[in-house]
Amino acid sequence: MWPTLQKLFRRKIVLLAALLLAAVALAALTAQWLTPYDPNDTAVLQRLKAPSGEHWLGTDELGRDLFSRIAFGGRYSLAIAALTAVGAIVGGSVMGLVAGFFRRLDAPLMRVVDAMMSLPDILLAISLVAILGPSLLNVVLALVLVYTPRVARVVRASTLVVRELLFVEAARAIGISTARILWRHILPNLLSPILVQASFIFAYAILAEAALSFLGVGVPPDIPTWGTMVAGSQQYAHQAIGVVLFPGLAIIVTALSLQLLGDGVRDLLDPRLKKSMS
Repeated sequence: MWPTLQKLFRRKIVLLAALLLAAVALAALTAQWLTPYDPNDTAVLQRLKAPSGEHWLGTDELGRDLFSRIAFGGRYSLAIAALTAVGAIVGGSVMGLVAGFFRRLDAPLMRVVDAMMSLPDILLAISLVAILGPSLLNVVLALVLVYTPRVARVVRASTLVVRELLFVEAARAIGISTARILWRHILPNLLSPILVQASFIFAYAILAEAALSFLGVGVPPDIPTWGTMVAGSQQYAHQAIGVVLFPGLAIIVTALSLQLLGDGVRDLLDPRLKKSMS
């Protein structure tokens, strides 16, 4: 385990991304002890204050402490992204395995995937949230449906290769059940592309949630995600740029760190790139 991490973090940019991501996650997890104010406490007389010793990142249009809201908002934003990644990975892996292993089901399942991927991600997400209604759970469900086809295509492509390998043919020949072949022999060989997809979807989901909230069709405004903070404060940016700058930076830093970490994991797990990292 340690030698693998050493190889992964040998590239300084990947190490920096991992440290930034760990700092964001730690701030979100320890928000109740780290932040000096309740994120929902209003103080209208302190509205739109610049960063100071009292309010480290300033205050928003209702006088709420920005640092506290960003820290607590990270919980919601990261939770939405994590649930989206898990849901998309599970659903996409099942769909991809079935499509790649069972030839009769390949064409119909892939036509459904192609139809879903023919629409832009954000447009499909807006349509789904409009149908389901704006809530935290519905945003997660919509994003899971948006990103599941991406995983399904990657898993299907890998399954088509693995199912033709000799050890799978040998397992079939000795009468091992199909379910056991999929679970014990094929799925473990797909973990590398699945892990890479998970890191990318995590980043995409953070950006998508922010975009949905900015457009007014995402999480309800009373839930302090980074996206709802930017959406609710944009009209006050000319008075205090920090109300959109700091939540926006949280989104950018987290998404970029996840992308860079995902690139590092991909390079580490791809046998064609291992030599360049060793």
